[in-house]
Amino acid sequence: MKKIAVFTSGGDAPGMNACVRAVVRTTLRHDHQAVGIRRGYQGMIEGDFWAMEAHSVSNIIQLGGTILRSARSQDFRTPEGRAKAYANLRANDIDGIVAIGGDGSFTGARIFMEEYPDIHMVGCPGTIDNDLYGTDYTIGYDTAINTAMNAIDNIKDTANAHDRLFFVEVMGRDAGFIAMNVGLATGAEAVLVPESKTDVNNLIDTLNSNYSNKKNSSIVVVAEGDESGGAFKLAEEVKKHCPYETKVTILGHLQRGGRPTCMDRVRSSRMGVAAVNALLEGKSGVMIGEINGEIVHTPFEQAIKYHNEINPMLLEMVDILS
Repeated sequence: MKKIAVFTSGGDAPGMNACVRAVVRTTLRHDHQAVGIRRGYQGMIEGDFWAMEAHSVSNIIQLGGTILRSARSQDFRTPEGRAKAYANLRANDIDGIVAIGGDGSFTGARIFMEEYPDIHMVGCPGTIDNDLYGTDYTIGYDTAINTAMNAIDNIKDTANAHDRLFFVEVMGRDAGFIAMNVGLATGAEAVLVPESKTDVNNLIDTLNSNYSNKKNSSIVVVAEGDESGGAFKLAEEVKKHCPYETKVTILGHLQRGGRPTCMDRVRSSRMGVAAVNALLEGKSGVMIGEINGEIVHTPFEQAIKYHNEINPMLLEMVDILS
C-alpha cells in the first residue's frame, strides 16, 4: 500500500478533525504517505487532494467541523462520476482510504468497492445521530448531546422565570437518541421520538396535570423526525388546550458545532488509528466501531442495513421521572 487517503463526508460531526489527525499521523508512523481528500466524494471526482504531513494536522484536535470540509456528491451516484474518482485515485497512487461519515458515505463506499475492488476502504462512524449499527457511540454524539443539554438547561431558566412551556426540537430525523438522552438529562416532562408513536392527547393531559399540581414550567423535547410533524406543529396543537404560555426553540445545527468533548476526542482518535491498522492488515469494506470499550470491525453491509435501537425502558423512565 503506497498511500492512504482520508476524507469526511455527509453531515459534519465534532471529533472528525481528531479522527483525521489520527489517520494522518498513524499513516506517517508506518512510513506511508498520507493524503487528504477535500469535500468528500466530490473532491475525489475533482482530484482535490492534499499531501499531508504531521504538521498539517497540528492544533486541530480541539476544533469542531472538519478541516477537509464535507459535501454531498450527486456526481458520485453515477457510474461516470465514480469512474472519474477511480482514475484520480490511481493517478495519485492511492489504494487505501479511510472514510469518515454515516450510512450514506458507507453506501457510496460499498458500491465503489464493488466496481473497483483494488481500492481498499475502511470507515469511521462520523454522525451525531448515534444510529449506526456496530458501535456503541459514533463520532460527535457525545458532544451533540452535551451541547443540547446545556442549551436546554439555559432554556429552563427562562421557562421557570415566566411560567412557560417550551417545545425544544433537537436533531434526529430518523433516530431519537439525542432527544431521549437529553430529555432524561434535563428532566423534560416528555420526549417525542421517531421510534415511538406520539399520543398528543396524552401529552396534553400530562401537561395539564403538571399545571394543576403547581408546576410552573414544562419542557418537551422533540426529535425533528417525530411523526407529530416537528415542534412548531405540535406546539400549535397543544397550546389550544393548555394554560401555559407556549414557546418553541429549534436547536438545529447548533448541535453539530463546537469543541468536541474529551470522550469524542479520545474515541475519534482510537477509531482513526484502528482504521489505518485495519487497512495495513489487508481489511476492507468494514466500519470501525467501539463496543463495550473494545474496537470492533463491522462490514459496511451490516452497518448500513441495521440500526441501533432505543431501549424502551428509557421511554418509561421519562414518564416515571417527569
